[in-house]
Amino acid sequence: MKKLLFQVIFFFVNGLAFTQPMRDTGIVLIEQKEHVINSNTILKIENMGDGVNSPLPELRPTVSPDGNLLFFIRQNHPYNTKYNSVPNSQDIWFSMRDSFGRWSKAVHLGAPLNSVEYNAVFWVSPDNNRILIRNAFVHGAYVGTGVSMCYLTKYGNWSEPEMLQIKNFEKYNRGANYGATLANDGQTLLLYMSVEPHSRNNDIFVSFLQKDGTWSEPKSIGKKINLKDFNEMTPYLASDGETLYFSSNRPGGLGDNDIWKTKRLDDSWQKWSDPVNLGAPINTPDWDAFFTLDAGGEYAYLTTNEGSYGSSDIVKVKLLEAQKPDPVVLVSGNVYNAKTNEPLNASLVYQTLPGGAVAGNGVSNPYDGSFKIVLPYNKNYSIRASAEHFFAISENLNLDSLTKAGFKEIHKDLYLVPIEVGQVFRLNNVFFDFDKWNLRPESYLELNRVVGLLNDHPTMKIEMSAHTDSYGSDEYNFVLSDKRAKSVVDYILSQGISPDRITSKGYGEIKPVATNETDEGRQLNRRVEFTILKN
Repeated sequence: MKKLLFQVIFFFVNGLAFTQPMRDTGIVLIEQKEHVINSNTILKIENMGDGVNSPLPELRPTVSPDGNLLFFIRQNHPYNTKYNSVPNSQDIWFSMRDSFGRWSKAVHLGAPLNSVEYNAVFWVSPDNNRILIRNAFVHGAYVGTGVSMCYLTKYGNWSEPEMLQIKNFEKYNRGANYGATLANDGQTLLLYMSVEPHSRNNDIFVSFLQKDGTWSEPKSIGKKINLKDFNEMTPYLASDGETLYFSSNRPGGLGDNDIWKTKRLDDSWQKWSDPVNLGAPINTPDWDAFFTLDAGGEYAYLTTNEGSYGSSDIVKVKLLEAQKPDPVVLVSGNVYNAKTNEPLNASLVYQTLPGGAVAGNGVSNPYDGSFKIVLPYNKNYSIRASAEHFFAISENLNLDSLTKAGFKEIHKDLYLVPIEVGQVFRLNNVFFDFDKWNLRPESYLELNRVVGLLNDHPTMKIEMSAHTDSYGSDEYNFVLSDKRAKSVVDYILSQGISPDRITSKGYGEIKPVATNETDEGRQLNRRVEFTILKN
């Protein structure tokens, strides 16, 4: 409740701090229109109502993955920063959904996000702690076209936007308009733009986060999506990382630009399933674009001209099964200092096991340490936070062993232990087969972090220990735990660590951290950990 209250206070107070008060901040109703697909299926298009929409144009909705925040553009409103000086000024506005599913009266968002003629939010991170916005900024100062990232600060406002360094961006962005979105992994950027000067026909490109924090040169996502002489724009990559929705005026549509769906078939970003038109009532004879989804893939938001209060409105629709992406898991939690239990602002990374490929990133809230990440099924993940002067207690989420039962939400807190003498560090991603002591390959990523810690602290000495639950005899448990601890040490020594810096010991069942009367307690007691003896 404290977390929710903070978020409510932050978004309303921060938004109102930079603009005039709204005359009405009450909850508004949503108008619905029904479209019969067949005798058993009715698709409901819901206009977001006069709290979100107005007689002015509303464009480019961007919904947060948790479905509770909606950013959008309102054009030519008197509150807009350039209303008096620029025709068709576009500023960012937002609305919030309460626990009853009702959307608040829209609020104008202030500086530093609204500052130039045309402003927009391109993406909201799963944890609501980062947003991607239109235009390139350096230390908050506008420098031209591009995309920039803003972070939530510990003071409850947004940081100054900083441009993403995209290699040769100007070479590809030469048309009349452009835009972007990020995948929820935080490391895959989709852009639409034209290499032809002043052209209104765009292509869709992909760019990837590099180890140095820059972004790779944009790469066309292939001829199946980017048709010659047609306009492909406003891509949205669903949380499964494979299903792509985009707007196009290609043949087979209902009129002007329509929303199409396709699926990525491999990691080349060139092979896609045949795009499928989402049909009426999502698509109309008029211009339809700016499709966005919550992480559950159930509700879509988009811009339409049909039946609008003004020239365009934002509408919501509950998708049919065939229109949805694959289900995912939304993982939420908080990052804590394991010694003090205080929340921490930290970076997050999640990797796939056993190979260790980085699957995505995130940040925790600087106020309460909260985070959210979205994970596709069919993979085994290691998840951890990182902050200076701390070592992460990583967590394991094996979604490879779960069936795709649909969208799920899981709560899992993350802990960071200060690097101090006497501190104990649990290694949750060290694995052995039942009743064995040979390391499984999934363990190497975790143990390489210990190797890195020892290399970063050349005088550090540690004890590596293994523990069991109470099943089995005392003697058997001591022998098994001792062999497991030695197996871990042998691997670390094989990576070049001096033998005089690490010792091993098996404690059997004598140091439980939980009850042995439950499966959950016994699982906690079966562990590998290390203790800093000298630093």
